Amino acid sequence: MLTVVAFIVALGLLIAVHEYGHYRVAVACGVKVLRFSVGFGKTLYRWQPKRQHPGQTTEFVIGAFPLGGYVKMLDEREGPVPAEERHRAFNTQPLRSRAAIVAAGPIANLLLAVVLYTLVNWIGVQEPAATLARPVAASLAEQAGLKGGERIARAGFDGELDAVQSFEDLRWRMTRGALDGRDLTLEIAGEGGRPARELVLPLSRIEAKDADAQMFRKIGLITPMTRPEIGEVMPDSAAERAGLRNGDVVRMVGTTPIVDGQQLRDIIRASVDGGQPRMQTWQVERGGQSLRIDVTPELRDEASGKIGRIGAYVGAPPEMVLVRQGVVDGVWRGVVRTWEVSALTVRMMGKMVIGEASLRNLSGPLTIADYAGKSASLGLTQYMVFLALISVSLGVLNLMPLPVLDGGHLMYYLWEGLTGKSVSDAWMERFQRGGVALLLVMMSIALFNDVTRLFG
Repeated sequence: MLTVVAFIVALGLLIAVHEYGHYRVAVACGVKVLRFSVGFGKTLYRWQPKRQHPGQTTEFVIGAFPLGGYVKMLDEREGPVPAEERHRAFNTQPLRSRAAIVAAGPIANLLLAVVLYTLVNWIGVQEPAATLARPVAASLAEQAGLKGGERIARAGFDGELDAVQSFEDLRWRMTRGALDGRDLTLEIAGEGGRPARELVLPLSRIEAKDADAQMFRKIGLITPMTRPEIGEVMPDSAAERAGLRNGDVVRMVGTTPIVDGQQLRDIIRASVDGGQPRMQTWQVERGGQSLRIDVTPELRDEASGKIGRIGAYVGAPPEMVLVRQGVVDGVWRGVVRTWEVSALTVRMMGKMVIGEASLRNLSGPLTIADYAGKSASLGLTQYMVFLALISVSLGVLNLMPLPVLDGGHLMYYLWEGLTGKSVSDAWMERFQRGGVALLLVMMSIALFNDVTRLFG
């Protein structure tokens, strides 16, 4: 139920803001708006406010099919217009007014993202600290010299380093660097009187096409550092039989020093020899004492083969930090994050067109609904971040030069501005058909990706 409600709220808000952008600028330009609709199809609810802008008699409607909306304006191309109201028809407006009305929808979505990111910055959000787990073996991070346990103080590209506020902040920078093919410089905070040091994470080597788990495995930094502590021990499990207890901190397995929980989980999973579990000697810290315990994991079958399990929660929760900004910094960072996400979205779309990025990056309504529910379950700030991300995507998508989208109409107006002539009706019809066909293909790919991710 939470997923359904979060999805409907997200769609309703994003569509209403987009259409309000068109509506508000149309009213400001003196165009008569006949209907403002959120959703298509059968009308579920309609109302006509008594107090409206002078000369406006707009009908507001909520439709049964929520994937879209529209603002219907007085227009000679869609029906007869009384002579006395011709000056208020959309098609009779000067070019700059028509372009402003069309562009206002996507711009409203981008402004909504700025507002949402700003509110999140002001409210603050608890995120894992930027302390690194042990890198994946043979990954870029391990090759660069990272061992695990390092705290990243600053990071950046081309020598311009900024403070890293959390592991999520670092993860966002790694995503940008990997998809753009740019190396990321990390400044590691000094400890115990040692000076800070820098190293370069050569992200340009991996030629990433998808921002997925496989990309982060190549980089080698998947999760933040977690204390290698044993949590709840299941009854009659390998952990209980070995004598492990809740609160034990694992310092070594065999001759391998243990840095964090993820490393310990990987070692347990890999404790299989020839289809049989391999006994391991663990050095455990318990109540200030060091103990040696022999642990023999149980076997479990997975798609990748047999893996080891001990029947206990492994790894304490990561250290959390409150990421919050002041009034001015919060607004500025909201603008910067909206710009960064917009630019990355444009670049990814461009790479998909030329084949440098996978079409699996396209997502549809099922994935959006799934993420809506998950983010809402994590709290208000996470849901707001999700809304901001989708709002940016909606704004950028509508600015694409496809004839059925706002960006396509802006291309018509650009042609009109350059040549002094509008696009002919015949060409307009051809472009519309082609745009609809291309949009249907994109929607089909996105839906296929949704089904593959959720049920594959």
